[in-house]
Amino acid sequence: MSSLVIAEHDNSSIKPSTLNTISAALACGGDVHLLVAGHDAAAAASAGAQIAGVGKVIHVDHDSLGHGLAENVAAQVLALAAGYSHILFPATAYGKNIAPRVAAKLDVAQVSDITKVLAADTFERPIYAGNAIATVQSLDATKVLTVRTTAFDPAAASGGSATVDTVPAQAASAEVHFLGSEIARNDRPELTAAKIIVSGGRALGSNEKFMEIMTPLADKLGAAMGASRAAVDAGYAPNDWQVGQTGKIVAPQLYIACGISGAIQHLAGMKDSKVIVAINKDIEAPIFSVADYGLEADLFTAVPEMVQAL
Repeated sequence: MSSLVIAEHDNSSIKPSTLNTISAALACGGDVHLLVAGHDAAAAASAGAQIAGVGKVIHVDHDSLGHGLAENVAAQVLALAAGYSHILFPATAYGKNIAPRVAAKLDVAQVSDITKVLAADTFERPIYAGNAIATVQSLDATKVLTVRTTAFDPAAASGGSATVDTVPAQAASAEVHFLGSEIARNDRPELTAAKIIVSGGRALGSNEKFMEIMTPLADKLGAAMGASRAAVDAGYAPNDWQVGQTGKIVAPQLYIACGISGAIQHLAGMKDSKVIVAINKDIEAPIFSVADYGLEADLFTAVPEMVQAL
């Protein structure tokens, strides 16, 4: 029994989500191999070989793999699938783009967003926006899993000494071509990897107020910036800042929620944070039910005072 983890990377380094996924693979038992499929990705493969717990890195290099197109990466996974009992992807946009295609091609049921490995064939996953936990047993010969990365501690990025095997790429799909991308540049920590996150809600009232109030606090704390779905839908913050069931799942050391009422879909995305601080003038706001520290106050007064105190 062995597991294949599909690495999320930028062709030069391994992304943190891969380290959490490797921990989940180790919990499944057996050897853990890492697939690094990309273009000019030798550096990423080398970094993967240093990860503790990885027995072998499979490096596939071709220009058709440089942008992680699902059709092309899935073909590499399927070419290797027969040798593995478990195939694991991080439950990120990257992993969730590829995993369903692999599961469908293998004619197996995908087990999504696992948060715990109970046995080699049995897993826990949240349902109903995290209000219930389902125990799922898969009888398929090959288990295709996506891993909620916040539920597993990351594997150590150094200390390993895996071998790197280079294998030829599968033929690229003739039906898809990469045309271009528009990437939002951000000097702040990436939201899902940040240790501190400050998030704003609809109560901020406008994009101008959102930036005026939240940016100084994030600057003082060296934090990533997040937002509720309501704030994103209203245009106060960009879409990639959205925290919640339909946004990003985060679990930082410190999460500060300002003017966020705490709708179920938002709580599902951040309630695993180590320390939660809520600032809201409505004492009945659901956010206070999960907060470790709650401040009943007007955020337009309280947040500038916090910044000044810091």
